[in-house]
Amino acid sequence: MDMENLPQSLRGEQERERLNKMDAVRKLGVDPYGRKFSRSDNTASAKDKFSYLSTGEESDSQVSLAGRILAVRSHGKTAFLTISDVYGNIQLYFRKDVLGEDSFAVLKLLDIGDIIGVSGKMFRTRTGELTVFASAFELLSKSLHPMPEKWHGLKDVELKYRRRYVDLIADEKSRATFIARSKIVSSIRNLLDARGFYEMETPCMSSLAGGAAARPFITHHNSLDMDMYLRIATELHLKRCLVGGLEKVYEIGRLFRNEGIDTRHNPEFTTIEIYEAYSDYEGMMKLAEDIFKTTAAAAGCDQTIMYQGREISLKTPFERISMNDALMRLAGYSINDLRNPEIASQAAEKFGIPYKKGEPCGHLIEKVFDAAVEPHLVNPTFITDYPVEISPLAKKRVDDPTLTYRFELFICNMEFANAFSEINDPLDQRERFEAQAALKASGDEEAHVLDEDFLCALEYGMPPAGGMGIGIDRLVMLLTDSPSIRDVILFPTLKLR
Repeated sequence: MDMENLPQSLRGEQERERLNKMDAVRKLGVDPYGRKFSRSDNTASAKDKFSYLSTGEESDSQVSLAGRILAVRSHGKTAFLTISDVYGNIQLYFRKDVLGEDSFAVLKLLDIGDIIGVSGKMFRTRTGELTVFASAFELLSKSLHPMPEKWHGLKDVELKYRRRYVDLIADEKSRATFIARSKIVSSIRNLLDARGFYEMETPCMSSLAGGAAARPFITHHNSLDMDMYLRIATELHLKRCLVGGLEKVYEIGRLFRNEGIDTRHNPEFTTIEIYEAYSDYEGMMKLAEDIFKTTAAAAGCDQTIMYQGREISLKTPFERISMNDALMRLAGYSINDLRNPEIASQAAEKFGIPYKKGEPCGHLIEKVFDAAVEPHLVNPTFITDYPVEISPLAKKRVDDPTLTYRFELFICNMEFANAFSEINDPLDQRERFEAQAALKASGDEEAHVLDEDFLCALEYGMPPAGGMGIGIDRLVMLLTDSPSIRDVILFPTLKLR
């Protein structure tokens, strides 16, 4: 190995030592990056299969396992190694007289972090530990970097996110979080599929970014010579499916919003959006409760969980309160109060919200709610009946057209779901889009766009429907007791160093 031409990442003392060992392995005629290895078991199944063995007893049959080395204890002509796979850890026992000179020489060149395959019989040691008595092993991958000290994980939080692969190797809790995430998403799919929903795939890029109030990312299609937008929601395409007669649809996928980054927000995130013809927002409330109950079970949680030191009850039905009642109770203002410019100014001053007379009242209503109400929403709570100004895709209430059939679900002061009785009146939807277009023209970058093709779809006739979006990342945060969205996204967006 030409040490002078090494990449910077391999110039440390420990890396050089590992490179020398790799060369020594090659000189012994062994490829340090092996090929396929057939496993008969994993660490958990091997332990379960031979749990009956008593102290000193050896199994009749052999097992073949593979994993990453966690520990090495060498004693002259014998050695104990511990390997890990996704199912757990297991101890291995090696003897020079069993392996032979050449294989034992390779064994002496192994490091913590290397990946090996091993075959042998199981036995129980005098200390009661089920162990593989190795008759043969293969080096499958030589690790050129030392593992984090004592396998306690990466201390540098920034490095934890930048090198998630090392975090997953070193931190059992991190591995468990992403396994739980997989189970949570699968449980949602299974629930909806069992109820007759169809999973759809809609475009990630389009000529318009609609379906939510958010600032999009813009890219350029060279062949078509046109700007395109990464999607900020899947809503408008999925509702086109309802028009086309697909009555129950959903999509689990990535959305992209060109916004800030904090413990609850990442520019690239995952949601599920669900639409059901002939339902409404009441139907979506029941579905939301069922999804939370199902995903909690999939993550191994009880109906009462702890999140960041707070006890949360997921027992259904969840509490329901209208936005107006919540504002009256906790802010001292009604929605109609906040539509009055004089009172709006008072409220803005009271809660430290920037506001100029004459500004649209919708955003102020939201900001007063965020400041006065949201900090009190700990256990699951449906906030219902949002004002029409901030709900351009939700059907107006029959009894009060200034409000809509809309809810958001809050838990631990975070929004987890947003749902409507969907507008299916194309003229009403056009009027709402035009109002949003006026806001965009006045400088509101997050206002909805006017999507003529979607309006055309509604003109063909969309059945009344309920629709809902749920943030998958926040759901995983809740069910794995993770403080930051970066802890539940494998490769979160990070600033360049």
